[in-house]
Formats: sequence, C-alpha cells, structure tokens
Amino acid sequence: MDAIAIGPVLISLPRLYAFVAALVLLLASLLLLGLPRQRHMHWFNTLLVVWLVGARLGHVLTHIETYAAAPLDILKFWQPGYHGLWGLLAAAIWTAWALRDHFLRLIGGLALVAGSSALWLVLMTLSPLGNDMPLRELPDLALEDLDGNHVNLQDLQGERVLINLWATWCPPCLREMPMLARASSRDDVTVVVANQGEDLMQVARYLDEQELEFRYSLLDPHQELMVLTGSPGLPTTLLFDTNGRLREHHAGELSQAQLNAWLDSP
Repeated sequence: MDAIAIGPVLISLPRLYAFVAALVLLLASLLLLGLPRQRHMHWFNTLLVVWLVGARLGHVLTHIETYAAAPLDILKFWQPGYHGLWGLLAAAIWTAWALRDHFLRLIGGLALVAGSSALWLVLMTLSPLGNDMPLRELPDLALEDLDGNHVNLQDLQGERVLINLWATWCPPCLREMPMLARASSRDDVTVVVANQGEDLMQVARYLDEQELEFRYSLLDPHQELMVLTGSPGLPTTLLFDTNGRLREHHAGELSQAQLNAWLDSP
C-alpha cells in the first residue's frame, strides 16, 4: 500500500519519503555549502515552499479541467497531487537565484537539489516501507446491503468496479463521499462503498442525512475487506477492471483529479 498507519493517522509514503529526502538535503547542505547560518536557513526554508508550490501548480496545470470546475481544490494541499518535475524545476530556479553571487555554491546547491530529488525517486521506486497489495482480484466475498440482500463482490465482474472502504468516524472518508456519489452516476463504473465495522443504523442515518445514494452500499461488520486488502487504515479505495483484476489502489483521501485520472483511463 502507499501509506502506513501511526495510530489512527494514515501517513502517505510519498510524503514520508519526501520528508526523508528533505532531511538529507538539509544535513548535506549544512556540511557542504558553507553558507552562513541565517542565509542557509533562508535558502532552505524558501526552497521547501517553492518546491511545494511549484509541484502543486504543475499538477494543477496538468489537470486544469478538473481544477477549473472546483478551483478551491487547489488549496487542499493534504490531498495527493504534486508534480515532482515541476517542483524540481522551481527549486532549481530558486537555488540559482539565491546563490547567484557564488558560482561554486550555486553549482553545489543545484547538485544537492538534484541529488535529493533522485533520492526521493529511488525511495518511491523501491518503497522500502510499503508492502504489496495481497488482493489482486475481486474477492469471493458476500456482504449485506442496507436492505439485507447479499451481494457477492465477485459477481460484479464484467464491470469496472470501484470499492471504497469507509466509516462514519473517519473525516477523510466523509469528505470523499459526495465525490464517490457523483462517480456512481457514471455508466462506465460500478461504485461500491463498504462500511467497515459499523451497524446498519449508523450507516443508513449518515447516508440519509447527507442525501447520498449508492447502488451498492454494503456493510462489512467484521472488516473482512480490511484484512483481505492489508489496508493500513481508512479510507482505502480500489479500482478493478472488467476482468476483475486490480488496476489501482490508494490508502488515504482521494482527490477529484486522481479519481478522474483513474476513471478516464482506458
């Protein structure tokens, strides 16, 4: 999975790896650049902000139609949506400007920025803290819907199936629900929202109060899907193709842009 749990909190592995790369950059630049303390902190702190803003803007521009429809989503920095190359370019431009008066420091700064970015890519590729998704196909698992009917997930094969694991006590889950309800109106995907560990009254009351409708709103009182997927926490979302094979998975809150990319891909 692409996240780990620390207590009830899900920590995104890409962000954790980015923190490690930033820490390495901080230590290496302190040792190698020879900048005065105040100037070093100004360069480094601004570098982090510039990288984040550049990476976010790069992602927004590559998904401009989605963000044009909901511009405030640009400010949801906690959601996935950062373009590493744009962030690296912004950080390099800032470094070239901030260290322009000393050629060797400028070259060294650019090399350290590039090296820390390469370290992040290596960590993302190797994912030493991640683990493989144990569930690779739609499971042979029957769950009850809100009317007491049994739905076997494997019987949905033949359609693209989006399964979301959620609970009413989970704020990121609740923020996703309207977006998932909109996705459920599409003809090219079947959305399954599988509540984890709560009873019928809690689930039905929440959906009624929020006026959310799903064709498949299922109850998983024993959290069997959590076990089958090896999910570290909620929310967790999985996309299966028409042959029942897992194509995408994400632990943590989805963004509209990420969901659109999943559903619009062939």
